[in-house]
Amino acid sequence: MRVNVTVNGVERQADDVWPGESLLYVLRERLGLPGAKNACEQGECGSCTVYLDDVPVCSCLVAAGQAEGREVRTVEGLADGEQLHPVQQAFVDRGAVQCGFCTPGLIVAAHDLIERTAEPTDAEIREALAGNLCRCTGYEKILDAVRQAAAKKAGVA
Repeated sequence: MRVNVTVNGVERQADDVWPGESLLYVLRERLGLPGAKNACEQGECGSCTVYLDDVPVCSCLVAAGQAEGREVRTVEGLADGEQLHPVQQAFVDRGAVQCGFCTPGLIVAAHDLIERTAEPTDAEIREALAGNLCRCTGYEKILDAVRQAAAKKAGVA
C-alpha cells in the first residue's frame, strides 16, 4: 500500500508499505528520518516519540496506515533549518545528550510540555518525561535542560 503523510511540513509518500509496518519504520527506513529511535518496539521507552497531528505518540505503536493523510512532526522538524529549537539547544548546552538514544523522545516530550505549560514545576517536568527511559544518566542534566528551555520560552533566560 502507499502511505501519504505530511512530515515536518512536507508532503511525503511511502510505497510498498505492508499493513503491519510501523510509522517508526516508515520514518526511519523509507523516508530517511533517523531521529526517532527504535529501542523497545513496545511503547515503553519513549525513544520513538513523534507528534501525530500535534499529539505525542510512540511511533513504534502506530501502524503506518494510521498516518495516512495526517501530519507528523519528528525531532528533526523542531529545528528551523540549521537553527536548533531552544529545547534542542538546551540539551546541548546542559550536556543532557549522552549516548543520544533517548534524546529525541525526551526532546519531543519536553517540547510538548513547554508548549502546554509556560513555567513547569519540577514535578510537572518529571511527570512529562516519565515515559522516557534513559540508561546513561541520573536525569539531572535532562531536567536542567528542560528548565533552561522553559525559562528561555518564558523570557526569563
